[in-house]
Amino acid sequence: MEFKDYYKIMGVERDATQDEIKRSYRRLARKYHPDVSKAPDAEDRFKEVGEAYEVLKDPEKRAAYDQLGANWKAGQEFHAPPDWDAGFEFSGGGFTAGDASAYSDFFESLFGQGFGAGPQVRRGAFHAHGEDHHAKVLIDLEDAWHGATRTITLQVPELDPQGHLHTRERVLNVRIPKGVKQGQHIRLAGQGAPGLGKGRAGDLYLEIEFRPHAFYHVDGRDLYLDLPVAPWEAALGSTAKAPTPGGIVDMKIPPGSKSGSKLRLKGRGIPGNPPGDLYVVLKIALPAADTEAAQTLYRKMEQELRFNPRAHLGV
Repeated sequence: MEFKDYYKIMGVERDATQDEIKRSYRRLARKYHPDVSKAPDAEDRFKEVGEAYEVLKDPEKRAAYDQLGANWKAGQEFHAPPDWDAGFEFSGGGFTAGDASAYSDFFESLFGQGFGAGPQVRRGAFHAHGEDHHAKVLIDLEDAWHGATRTITLQVPELDPQGHLHTRERVLNVRIPKGVKQGQHIRLAGQGAPGLGKGRAGDLYLEIEFRPHAFYHVDGRDLYLDLPVAPWEAALGSTAKAPTPGGIVDMKIPPGSKSGSKLRLKGRGIPGNPPGDLYVVLKIALPAADTEAAQTLYRKMEQELRFNPRAHLGV
């Protein structure tokens, strides 16, 4: 999809104040309002300006959009990085999926999953509970396996007295519980926005994301591992060593195994009640024919085995 430069759409610089953004929106909304403008693309421009303002008017969502930086330019193909908003702290009351559907695919890819949504401020006559805040944090898979205490740094968007957007760092020590799942939220009581009067502070909810792992990919509590095996190990059966988060194990490879076959190690996934499983997916690796001896062996196999891997295709 195409990257949208909301600043260019609004006709403002990236360091524009919130007041400058608001004034530009009012001017452009009047210019392109379908009831006023006679331009053939007025309705599309009006929607485009509204979408840009929906992001830039909110300091928190503007800061997250700015995190994409100058690597993307208008007209370029865009795919949102999976961790593009990791480390940003947002207050509650974000977009719902219904809100996002009124805008472009680009907008929905960034804000279309209830982004920042959470409990709202509960205000009384004088006292008010503080607003809950939300952030996404990246952890290693091993942290979910063993549990850990980690120091995390969050980027908190703020406006200076002149209305310019800045971010400050907030450092927290967080206990990662053993068995935490991807997408699970950790609640830090009282770490959200301060309350008014005698109202209690809000809470901070940390959404867990796993960093990509060199060996495993995750599905709920289950783990998947691609295990290379030699052709003779798959054909004749063998015992092969395989890494697991709990240490190396000896895997029994059944005779006649095919590439893509799955072997299950029960309870070797992410801990829990019940724990997940570890699925070992066999991948047959071919030795390189990079020596004369290896080439001779392959030619002998060609002659003696008479193997046609395309027989099931009728060719």
